[in-house]
Amino acid sequence: MKTYSARSSELKPAWHVIDASGQILGRLASEVAMLLMGKHKPTYTRHLNSGDFVVVINAAKVRVTGKKVEQKIYYRHSGYPGGLKSTSFARMMETYPTRVIEHAVKGMLPRNRLGRDMLGKLRVYAGDTHPHQAQVGSKSIAKTEEGGSG
Repeated sequence: MKTYSARSSELKPAWHVIDASGQILGRLASEVAMLLMGKHKPTYTRHLNSGDFVVVINAAKVRVTGKKVEQKIYYRHSGYPGGLKSTSFARMMETYPTRVIEHAVKGMLPRNRLGRDMLGKLRVYAGDTHPHQAQVGSKSIAKTEEGGSG
């Protein structure tokens, strides 16, 4: 018996809505990465983008544990000498709270073209409204503060 391998024409991506309010950043990011990769499906194929679309709402209400609010630093480099810039977690949450979740999820995806395509299926919003209600329909997953699915 041959091993089943899904074809790209057989893939039917779904839409998931995840509420990030009160959730821990790393645990939320790993769950979102699994949905984007498609590892939650029995038809998972590692060389195809078999994942679903994920909409994360309330990104400004995400939590971190320990002293990460003061100590966690995000780095970026311009490519020029002396071009290293750093931003603290607290400053990033004030200015761009969506980038915190995008950065965490990006670190958990493959580092190739397929990973970049998977990241393109992620939509993050700081508030609780999003413009994707027509795509989501009734097939949504809303996470509560306790971490259960509803």
